[in-house]
Amino acid sequence: MKIFSEYFESCPLIAILRGIKPNEILSVGEELVEAGFKIIEVPLNSPEALKSIELATKHFTNDILIGAGTVLNTDEVQKVSNAGGRLIVSPHADPLIVTKTKALNLFAIPGFCSVTEAQSMIRCNADALKLFPAEGNPPETLKAIRAVLDQSIHILPVGGITPEKIAPYLKAGANGFGLGSALYRPGDKPNEVSLKARDFFNAMKEHQH
Repeated sequence: MKIFSEYFESCPLIAILRGIKPNEILSVGEELVEAGFKIIEVPLNSPEALKSIELATKHFTNDILIGAGTVLNTDEVQKVSNAGGRLIVSPHADPLIVTKTKALNLFAIPGFCSVTEAQSMIRCNADALKLFPAEGNPPETLKAIRAVLDQSIHILPVGGITPEKIAPYLKAGANGFGLGSALYRPGDKPNEVSLKARDFFNAMKEHQH
């Protein structure tokens, strides 16, 4: 079983497919994997989200990490685990969710927007932290937070991330990103998602040079 950092370091972008339907998950997922994504998240407020997660985990090999977003309580953690999902992403910092996730040997990315929340989630052994909503936490905020946190913890801004925002956040100390509506909107065709994915990968590459 791979550890979280193996997925994340080979591609630090998480594809968030809010609103995707079970009959679309495999075709869109294939395009994302082809583009280079290793982590795909289906928010639980999508239509039949658990079914999409189950289909994706059966279809893609262990090289691709499939999980759920918008996980709000421990019952949902169990349901995602039962569906085969191995990643639990929450919008908030709930120690119960992270503890339950880790007890099931799944990966946990809780949301946070303060140093207090971040430290609490690190103590619960979160695999990475989601700075959410990024719209309300500009790169300057991240830079200040990053300065006082353990450097080894991965921080991913999520919320309104576009290719143009990648460089400023990386400079401020982001390790990766969760990509939502700028990558996928309900009804997008697989080839449209593929084109948008390319813009994000190009933005990441530009910063690395």
